[in-house]
Amino acid sequence: MKITSTSCICPVLVCLCFVQRCYGTAQHSSIKGTRNQTKHIEGETEVHHRPKRGWVWNQFFVLEEHMGPDPQYVGKLHSNSDKGDGSVKYILTGEGAGTIFIIDDTTGDIHSTKSLDREQKTHYVLHAQAIDRRTNKPLEPESEFIIKVQDINDNAPKFTDGPYIVTVPEMSDMGTSVLQVTATDADDPTYGNSARVVYSILQGQPYFSVDPKTGVIRTALHNMDREAREHYSVVIQAKDMAGQVGGLSGSTTVNITLTDVNDNPPRFPQKHYQLYVPESAQVGSAVGKIKAYDADTGSNADMTYSIINGDGVGIFSISTDKETREGILSLKKPLNYEKKKSYTLNIEGANTHLDFRFSHLGPFKDATMLKIIVGDVDEPPLFSMPSYVMEVYENAKIGTVVGTVLAQDPDSANSLVRYFIDYNAEDDRFFNIDANTGTIKTTKVLDREETPWYNITVAASENDNPSLLSHVTVVIRVLDVNDNPPELAREYDIVVCENSKPGQVIHTISATDKDDFANGQRFNFFLDEHLSINPNFTLKDNEAAAVPSPSGFVRARETGACGPAVQKPSCPRLA
Repeated sequence: MKITSTSCICPVLVCLCFVQRCYGTAQHSSIKGTRNQTKHIEGETEVHHRPKRGWVWNQFFVLEEHMGPDPQYVGKLHSNSDKGDGSVKYILTGEGAGTIFIIDDTTGDIHSTKSLDREQKTHYVLHAQAIDRRTNKPLEPESEFIIKVQDINDNAPKFTDGPYIVTVPEMSDMGTSVLQVTATDADDPTYGNSARVVYSILQGQPYFSVDPKTGVIRTALHNMDREAREHYSVVIQAKDMAGQVGGLSGSTTVNITLTDVNDNPPRFPQKHYQLYVPESAQVGSAVGKIKAYDADTGSNADMTYSIINGDGVGIFSISTDKETREGILSLKKPLNYEKKKSYTLNIEGANTHLDFRFSHLGPFKDATMLKIIVGDVDEPPLFSMPSYVMEVYENAKIGTVVGTVLAQDPDSANSLVRYFIDYNAEDDRFFNIDANTGTIKTTKVLDREETPWYNITVAASENDNPSLLSHVTVVIRVLDVNDNPPELAREYDIVVCENSKPGQVIHTISATDKDDFANGQRFNFFLDEHLSINPNFTLKDNEAAAVPSPSGFVRARETGACGPAVQKPSCPRLA
């Protein structure tokens, strides 16, 4: 308030607002159940339990959220000029004047007609004036004062960011920081403890704790194991009034997930496994699967499989399926039940991403024994050779034996085998086979010069299961016999020049033979003895050169084939 010094009676507007901390009867008789504060009067014994607020000359105080049936008494304006005869009129202007705040213009008493909310508006600036009711002249200069809304604890702490989702690695040290939560309180932080918040944990013990002042959540146990429990729902409470009884509170949920670390080795559920694989399994095919289980997740559970020993190391191989983390067993070599009926493999599964912080929990690998039982399969007959080559002479009699094929049942049953030649419908059938013995014979006379080789396919089946067939190729070579006479390579028409000299070679002749080289191609030439002798020509053997001699024909000694020894030469002109 402003105090003027020009008036001898010190005409001031006296603020008679008594600041009262406790709830009780108001100083003004017209107000009941108000919660104003009172001024400590010198010499008066303090009877209130809550601390009083100091006198502020230019401020009134009004409690927020007043819910009483009558208007709340705020304070009193009084001028030294007021003799109590009603001649002084008090006027109130400014924020809320006439609507929120009303004044008795005779007594100067100010009341609040509405419930106020400090969190919406903390104070109101008003102006007070005292005038002479008769002359309307001011008795005081207009004075400005503030009505401050007094805070009460009407706002609970709030977590603006919840609920929270957060992770922390499993096996973390006790006291590892997880998250800091913060609650805000809209009450006045400068007045009392209305906005003084403390934190506590309502749900989540004994696994987690919270710092009551900072709201930092920490792990409260050693070696929390994700594989034992992965998710936690922690409820944090924030309470104002420093946590005292009667304070308001708010809560939030913190969903905490333990993230995985590689603290678990892989483990085979069994130490011994058995796998059945038929002997008919194809080389390169997958014949079985095996799996070790790892309680970890993600890359911490990645593993690789290997065969560390066993009598099946060279027969089987193992690879790792990255998606399913299974060991895929494949066949490297053919199986034969009749030769070996079982194999043993020692298989190891080992983690590929190790965390050396947990090496003391290892080793991070495990082994198991796998016994593979080879299954007996009814297999087709097996020929003694992958293919056969046989020989037979041409012109041999029908029914001549060419050779024999042999097939046996590879199974332990050792069933009887039957044979047949797998002919196409359009094939000429030069051979047949004995169904029981596998002996191949000719059915026609063979001519080497016409067909020197034959390729046939022989099939074998079991008597007990004719649908199981095996096939083998039989190549038959037709051997030559000397059954073809030599022939002159062509017909010769030789002309002799009249001026040819004795002994001069007039022509060379040659012969061919359809038989094999061993039985032909080497000939003796001579003049036909049955023809008349021509003394003008002779024949020189081996080179087969015709020279002037008595004969006009030449004969090959082996066959008697002959032809005219005449050819027209190109003769030189004589001078």
